[in-house]
Amino acid sequence: MLAVIPGADQMTALVGKPLYEKWIKLCALIDEKYDMDRLWSKGGKAWTYEYKYRRGGKTLCALYARENCVGFMVILGKDERLKFEEDKEKYSKEVQRIYDEAQTYHDGKWLMFAPIDSSLFDDYIRLLHIKRKPNRK
Repeated sequence: MLAVIPGADQMTALVGKPLYEKWIKLCALIDEKYDMDRLWSKGGKAWTYEYKYRRGGKTLCALYARENCVGFMVILGKDERLKFEEDKEKYSKEVQRIYDEAQTYHDGKWLMFAPIDSSLFDDYIRLLHIKRKPNRK
Protein backbone atom coordinates (compact mmCIF):
# COMPACT_ATOMS: atom_id res chain seq x y z
CA MET A 1 0.00 0.00 0.00
CA LEU A 2 1.10 3.55 -0.64
CA ALA A 3 1.41 6.01 2.19
CA VAL A 4 0.37 8.81 -0.17
CA ILE A 5 -2.00 8.17 -3.05
CA PRO A 6 -1.02 10.28 -6.07
CA GLY A 7 -3.40 13.06 -6.98
CA ALA A 8 -4.36 14.28 -10.45
CA ASP A 9 -1.48 16.79 -10.49
CA GLN A 10 1.11 14.13 -9.62
CA MET A 11 -0.27 11.68 -12.17
CA THR A 12 -0.37 14.37 -14.87
CA ALA A 13 3.23 15.33 -14.10
CA LEU A 14 4.26 11.66 -14.25
CA VAL A 15 2.49 10.36 -17.36
CA GLY A 16 1.50 13.59 -19.12
CA LYS A 17 -1.93 15.11 -19.63
CA PRO A 18 -3.02 13.07 -22.70
CA LEU A 19 -2.17 9.72 -21.08
CA TYR A 20 -3.67 10.74 -17.75
CA GLU A 21 -6.91 11.57 -19.58
CA LYS A 22 -6.88 8.04 -21.07
CA TRP A 23 -6.20 6.60 -17.59
CA ILE A 24 -9.23 8.48 -16.20
CA LYS A 25 -11.43 7.34 -19.10
CA LEU A 26 -10.42 3.69 -18.71
CA CYS A 27 -11.00 3.81 -14.94
CA ALA A 28 -14.43 5.35 -15.55
CA LEU A 29 -15.34 2.51 -17.96
CA ILE A 30 -14.27 -0.11 -15.42
CA ASP A 31 -16.01 1.70 -12.54
CA GLU A 32 -19.21 1.90 -14.61
CA LYS A 33 -19.38 -1.90 -14.87
CA TYR A 34 -17.61 -3.15 -11.75
CA ASP A 35 -17.96 -2.39 -8.06
CA MET A 36 -14.49 -3.35 -6.85
CA ASP A 37 -11.93 -2.52 -4.21
CA ARG A 38 -9.32 -0.22 -5.72
CA LEU A 39 -5.82 -0.47 -4.30
CA TRP A 40 -2.81 1.76 -4.93
CA SER A 41 0.68 0.39 -4.42
CA LYS A 42 4.23 0.83 -5.63
CA GLY A 43 4.68 -0.40 -9.17
CA GLY A 44 7.73 -2.59 -8.54
CA LYS A 45 10.91 -2.19 -10.58
CA ALA A 46 9.28 -1.29 -13.88
CA TRP A 47 6.52 1.10 -12.76
CA THR A 48 6.06 4.00 -10.34
CA TYR A 49 2.47 3.10 -9.36
CA GLU A 50 0.11 0.14 -9.54
CA TYR A 51 -3.66 0.63 -9.29
CA LYS A 52 -5.46 -2.70 -8.84
CA TYR A 53 -9.12 -3.61 -9.13
CA ARG A 54 -9.83 -6.47 -6.72
CA ARG A 55 -12.76 -8.16 -5.07
CA GLY A 56 -12.90 -11.17 -2.81
CA GLY A 57 -9.15 -11.66 -3.02
CA LYS A 58 -9.21 -11.88 -6.83
CA THR A 59 -7.69 -9.28 -9.09
CA LEU A 60 -9.75 -8.18 -12.07
CA CYS A 61 -7.06 -6.02 -13.66
CA ALA A 62 -4.40 -3.47 -12.84
CA LEU A 63 -3.28 -0.16 -14.26
CA TYR A 64 0.32 0.97 -14.06
CA ALA A 65 1.99 4.36 -14.36
CA ARG A 66 5.56 5.52 -14.94
CA GLU A 67 7.12 8.48 -16.67
CA ASN A 68 5.23 9.16 -19.93
CA CYS A 69 3.68 5.68 -19.94
CA VAL A 70 0.62 3.85 -18.65
CA GLY A 71 -0.02 0.12 -18.63
CA PHE A 72 -3.16 -2.00 -18.40
CA MET A 73 -2.78 -5.64 -17.36
CA VAL A 74 -5.24 -8.51 -17.44
CA ILE A 75 -4.22 -12.03 -16.44
CA LEU A 76 -6.23 -14.78 -18.12
CA GLY A 77 -6.24 -18.15 -16.37
CA LYS A 78 -6.63 -21.46 -18.18
CA ASP A 79 -10.43 -21.40 -18.55
CA GLU A 80 -10.39 -17.70 -19.39
CA ARG A 81 -7.82 -18.31 -22.12
CA LEU A 82 -10.10 -20.93 -23.68
CA LYS A 83 -12.98 -18.42 -23.69
CA PHE A 84 -10.76 -15.80 -25.30
CA GLU A 85 -9.47 -18.21 -27.92
CA GLU A 86 -13.04 -19.16 -28.92
CA ASP A 87 -13.72 -15.49 -29.79
CA LYS A 88 -10.18 -14.42 -30.65
CA GLU A 89 -10.97 -13.26 -34.18
CA LYS A 90 -13.56 -10.81 -32.80
CA TYR A 91 -10.79 -8.84 -31.06
CA SER A 92 -8.55 -6.26 -32.71
CA LYS A 93 -5.32 -7.43 -34.36
CA GLU A 94 -3.37 -5.60 -31.65
CA VAL A 95 -5.11 -7.47 -28.81
CA GLN A 96 -4.59 -10.76 -30.67
CA ARG A 97 -0.89 -9.96 -31.15
CA ILE A 98 -0.36 -9.08 -27.49
CA TYR A 99 -2.18 -12.26 -26.47
CA ASP A 100 -0.08 -14.39 -28.82
CA GLU A 101 3.18 -12.81 -27.65
CA ALA A 102 2.37 -12.83 -23.93
CA GLN A 103 4.26 -15.30 -21.80
CA THR A 104 2.18 -18.00 -20.13
CA TYR A 105 2.94 -18.52 -16.44
CA HIS A 106 1.62 -21.11 -13.99
CA ASP A 107 -1.24 -18.77 -13.05
CA GLY A 108 -2.16 -17.69 -16.57
CA LYS A 109 -1.27 -15.49 -19.51
CA TRP A 110 -0.26 -11.97 -18.51
CA LEU A 111 -1.53 -9.47 -21.07
CA MET A 112 0.12 -6.06 -20.74
CA PHE A 113 -1.17 -3.25 -22.88
CA ALA A 114 0.27 0.26 -23.18
CA PRO A 115 -2.75 2.33 -24.19
CA ILE A 116 -1.87 5.57 -25.96
CA ASP A 117 -5.46 6.21 -27.04
CA SER A 118 -8.87 4.71 -26.31
CA SER A 119 -9.15 2.62 -29.49
CA LEU A 120 -8.82 -0.72 -27.65
CA PHE A 121 -10.93 0.13 -24.60
CA ASP A 122 -13.93 -1.88 -25.85
CA ASP A 123 -11.66 -4.92 -26.19
CA TYR A 124 -10.26 -4.34 -22.69
CA ILE A 125 -13.77 -4.33 -21.24
CA ARG A 126 -14.59 -7.54 -23.14
CA LEU A 127 -11.46 -9.15 -21.67
CA LEU A 128 -12.60 -8.11 -18.20
CA HIS A 129 -16.01 -9.62 -18.94
CA ILE A 130 -14.28 -12.98 -19.55
CA LYS A 131 -12.73 -12.73 -16.08
CA ARG A 132 -15.83 -11.58 -14.24
CA LYS A 133 -19.36 -10.61 -15.13
CA PRO A 134 -20.01 -6.92 -14.48
CA ASN A 135 -21.67 -6.40 -11.09
CA ARG A 136 -23.12 -2.97 -11.79
CA LYS A 137 -26.15 -2.39 -13.98
